[in-house]
Amino acid sequence: MRLLRYAWAFPASLVGLVFGAFCMACGARWRVIDGTLEIDGGGVARGVMRLPPGMRFGAITFGHVILGLDESTLHACRCHEQVHVRQYERWGVLFFPLYLGSSLVQLARGRDPYRDNCFEREAYRRAP
Repeated sequence: MRLLRYAWAFPASLVGLVFGAFCMACGARWRVIDGTLEIDGGGVARGVMRLPPGMRFGAITFGHVILGLDESTLHACRCHEQVHVRQYERWGVLFFPLYLGSSLVQLARGRDPYRDNCFEREAYRRAP
């Protein structure tokens, strides 16, 4: 069953692996924790700092790949990001348009497209 979850989420994980490879080429570190590949530091932090302020993040999940600014940020966000891993296992590559759609619906309602996104609400609710 676990192999099926990895396979279903693999297209999204591949996106994370591509971003992660660029980050590792720029000095990022990697480790495997709780069935996911976590990549932090180096190119991750530099890339995030180049984003507009409203788009910056401490950690982001693509399937079974989690990119984070640094090890302490990943430690602090791990439970939250693991909820997103389970969401990718449930929705596979459909997670991308579903997440975007939830954000757009919230934006159209005058709400916060991040905090009010149904996937983020679940992650904040389930993470201790």
